[in-house]
Amino acid sequence: MIGKTISHYRIIEELGTGAMSTVYKAEDTVLERIVAIKILSEGLHNDLAARKRFLRGAQAAAKLDRPNICTLYEIGETRQRYFASMAFVDGQSLREKVENGPLAVNEAVGIGLQIAEGLNVAHKNNIIHRDIKNANIMITKEGVVKVLDFGLAKLIEKEEITKPRAILGTLTYMSPEQAMGQRVDFRTDIWSLGAVMYRILTGERPFKARNAAGMIKAILTDTPERIRTLREDVPEDLERIIEKMMERGRQLRHNNMEEVIADLRRVRSARI
Repeated sequence: MIGKTISHYRIIEELGTGAMSTVYKAEDTVLERIVAIKILSEGLHNDLAARKRFLRGAQAAAKLDRPNICTLYEIGETRQRYFASMAFVDGQSLREKVENGPLAVNEAVGIGLQIAEGLNVAHKNNIIHRDIKNANIMITKEGVVKVLDFGLAKLIEKEEITKPRAILGTLTYMSPEQAMGQRVDFRTDIWSLGAVMYRILTGERPFKARNAAGMIKAILTDTPERIRTLREDVPEDLERIIEKMMERGRQLRHNNMEEVIADLRRVRSARI
C-alpha cells in the first residue's frame, strides 16, 4: 500500500495492523496535512458484521471531540476499500513507553487520570470502549494522552451486532464479564484501566498464562500479585484504588469513571 492513494490520502508508511484493519500514516492531499488512516482488511470487505463494527467504531469516535480522544476526520469507501481517517498522533504508544520499564508513580497516575478523563467522556455519550490496553493509548511529545481505536466500542443505544457470548477484546486486559461473554457495562472499561495501571506501575501483567484458555481461567479465578509486593514505593492508597478497579465482581468496583477520577486526583494531590 505504500505510495498508493486511497481517496485523497497518499499512504506513507504502515503504523500497525490488527485482526480487522491496518493503520497507515498518510498525507491528506486536499488539506495538506498528515493523518492516520485505518483501512478495513481486504478479506473483510464482504463481511457485513465486520463492516458494521468498523462503522460503529467510527461513529463512536465521531461523538468524542475531546483532548484525550483521538479526533476522527472522515469515514468513506473507495474501490471497495473501507477507511477512516483521523488525527495523526506524533508520539509513542503506552506499550512502547513501558518497554523501558515501569513508569514513575506520578507519571503513571497522570497517565491513568488522562485515560480516565477520555473514557469518562465516552461513557457520558453511552459508549463503552471494550478494548482499553497499552497499545491503544498514545502519548504525544507534549505528554497529552490520546485514547485510540473504538473499533470494538459498544454504543448502548445501538443494536447488538455481536453474537451472544462472543468474546471481543484483548485477553490481557479483559474483564471477567468480557471473558465469560456476558453483557458489559461501563465498569468493564474500569477493570481494563486498572489492568493497564497495574502493568505500567509494575512492568508485569496482572494475569499470566500460556494460552487463551489459560488466560481466561486466570482472569476468572486467580488473584494478581499485590502491586506493593512488586514495587514498594507505590502508595497504599493507589494500590487499593487499582485493586478496587479490578474487583472480579463488577458491583464491587467503582460505579463510574468519575469515581475513579476523584480517587486518582486524591492520590495525585497527596503527592504534590
